[in-house]
Amino acid sequence: MKSVSNDRIQLTLNVCHLYYEGNLSQNEIAKKLSISRPTVSRLLQSALEQGLVKIEIIDPLENLTMLATQLEQKYQLKKVLIAYDTTNDTTLINDKLGELAAQFLDEIVEDHDRIGISWGQTIEAVASHLKPSERRDVSVIQLKGSVPASDMNNFANDINQKFGNAFQTNTLNLPLPVIFDNAVTKEIVSKDRFIQALIEAGLRTNIALFTSGTVRSNAMLFNLGYLSPAEIERVQKNSVGDIISRFITPDGQIADPDIDARTVAISLEALKHKKYSMLIAGSSKKVASIHAALSGGYANVLITDSQAAAALLKI
Repeated sequence: MKSVSNDRIQLTLNVCHLYYEGNLSQNEIAKKLSISRPTVSRLLQSALEQGLVKIEIIDPLENLTMLATQLEQKYQLKKVLIAYDTTNDTTLINDKLGELAAQFLDEIVEDHDRIGISWGQTIEAVASHLKPSERRDVSVIQLKGSVPASDMNNFANDINQKFGNAFQTNTLNLPLPVIFDNAVTKEIVSKDRFIQALIEAGLRTNIALFTSGTVRSNAMLFNLGYLSPAEIERVQKNSVGDIISRFITPDGQIADPDIDARTVAISLEALKHKKYSMLIAGSSKKVASIHAALSGGYANVLITDSQAAAALLKI
């Protein structure tokens, strides 16, 4: 009897190896072992009942929830949303983050809210996923200058239009370069009554949406014509990236005071006081700048991808 039992166990194990490791179908296993397909099915069920096989379900959503909680605790954040991604493809990640951010925005926006926005590919993805809102008297204001100094598209106009359509308003555009050639010119222009009113409107926003950039040579901010090659080289040595077009060090401090003095954008300090200060950024190349922005305390909401989230937790 014992011999028969051992034979049965061995047959069961053979079936399991062929099914779970060899990826053979039950019909293929039946032919290979010269047994019936119902017998194969019974043996597979028996293996589970006897504990010869254990099936573990890996739920990425459950893991993401735990990861989000850990990041909220690490960086003292109000909310972390994570999109599952294994590609590290910037375009795909931006689309996922844009969808998450648009959904979150739809949940939190209330009547009379003032939304501050920046520009770039990530914020364009958010704008593309917006749905018409039923909230009343919502304002949308640009938080930084939007006029490029080259033919490269910074998506500002498209973003303005899509946000305006979603919230039934005209987005207040800040019609200036984001970085001037010198600080004196920037100061003079900023004192204009009309420009000053737009900047103050940005300060009064209670929701801010922004992303983080890198200091790679192909970074958008380096290719819009604002900075000289020498300035770009200097920034690459001292900075890990930018938020609201202000370059920051690894610990979130201003990396280049000279360029910062020429920059037309809401101050980083002002971001700390928003009800929702939303950093929307992902991919491995942005991990350093995301960490710097969070270390500086400029965001209380993070929307990122799973690989970037895991890397942030390891820092």
